[in-house]
Amino acid sequence: MHPYKKLISLTLILLLLAGAALAAETIPQTQEKEVRETIFASGETLYFWYADDALTDYLTNVSAAYYEESGNHVIPVLQTGHEYLEAINNASVHPAEDSPQMPDLYVISNDSLERAYLAGLATQIADGGICNTDTFPQTALDAVTYREKYVAYPFYYETSAFLYNKTYMEQAEREVPRTIDDILAFADEYDAPEQVEAVFQWVVSDIFYNYYFTGNYMIVGGEAGDDPTQVDIDNSQTKACLEVYQNLNQYFSIDTKEVTYDTVLQDFIDGKIVMTVATTDAVARLEEAKENGDFPYEYGITVMPDLTADLKGRSLSVTNGIVINGYSEKGETANDFAAFLTKNHADKLYENTGKIASRYGVLYDNRSVAEFMDEYESSISMPKLLGAGNFWIQLEVCFSRIWTGEDVETLLRELADQMRQQLS
Repeated sequence: MHPYKKLISLTLILLLLAGAALAAETIPQTQEKEVRETIFASGETLYFWYADDALTDYLTNVSAAYYEESGNHVIPVLQTGHEYLEAINNASVHPAEDSPQMPDLYVISNDSLERAYLAGLATQIADGGICNTDTFPQTALDAVTYREKYVAYPFYYETSAFLYNKTYMEQAEREVPRTIDDILAFADEYDAPEQVEAVFQWVVSDIFYNYYFTGNYMIVGGEAGDDPTQVDIDNSQTKACLEVYQNLNQYFSIDTKEVTYDTVLQDFIDGKIVMTVATTDAVARLEEAKENGDFPYEYGITVMPDLTADLKGRSLSVTNGIVINGYSEKGETANDFAAFLTKNHADKLYENTGKIASRYGVLYDNRSVAEFMDEYESSISMPKLLGAGNFWIQLEVCFSRIWTGEDVETLLRELADQMRQQLS
């Protein structure tokens, strides 16, 4: 297609999408379906739900590109609210006269996939050969697996990695620590600049940043997080890891009530912290601070260090996937669009949304963004088990009590007993 004609066509489709949205706002919802069927008279029309406004412009553009290729229309629908999956269920199973149009596909985090699948809101995908380890890390594939079937397309992920002040490390002529023991040795010997208040500080009160200490040995649901027979919480290696964690309070006194992720990252920007644990949003904040002249340092991002030479760490990750609604009658087209989105347009995801694609082969202007993939590859996904729904709250409480000095063995046994009762 001639570039000029393509531009006109893309403009028209964007106007159609805007017109459909305007029509939905200015007429009664009972007439919404009729109006949209009139507007989109050719091709199939898919409704694609998502809950994060950061995706809006990106999804609108990809939907327009998909129309150019397929002739099918995709209407992205931002659905906010705490009970997102419940809203999907209501629109799909118990629609009322004023219900929004049922989604044919939607975005959801991997820990909700068991609930979605058992409710009939997720079905096995027809992946067209892209769900493999050439396209995605095994972590992403495990995240969207339920009962040995892929029930979503991996879309984007969140995990935590090791962030350090490269300027300080080079001035100290030290290499990046490979273990927690290395961090402690560095702290003992470091002749810190006047502005440095802590060698290592992280958000001790948040399990997402703490789980790394036990993630390699605390098993909840297996690699896919969906098998209730694979649960091993109270074991000797997990106990040893938590003892390492508890001992850190002697070196790095962190007030769990005062320290938040925002305060930690700001202190890092201000040069008050040498090392920390950060999520993927840190890169954008650091680059903005450098551009504004508020961060006169170089920084590095790498995989989390192990605990000791013998005890390995493993971070937690959450993968957001694209699910095909089991109640949709347009499953084939929905699968086609989901594959189109994850395969062909992942290279624009980060620059437009700040989200990092789950797939391989994406080039980033900033190498630090790509470093998170190394951590994601070795991470463990959030479990899907419904019976483990409050596990994270219980585990966070357990970590908090261990940090303040309570007995590791007793607390670990109590946690294991609680989970055993829930899952049985």
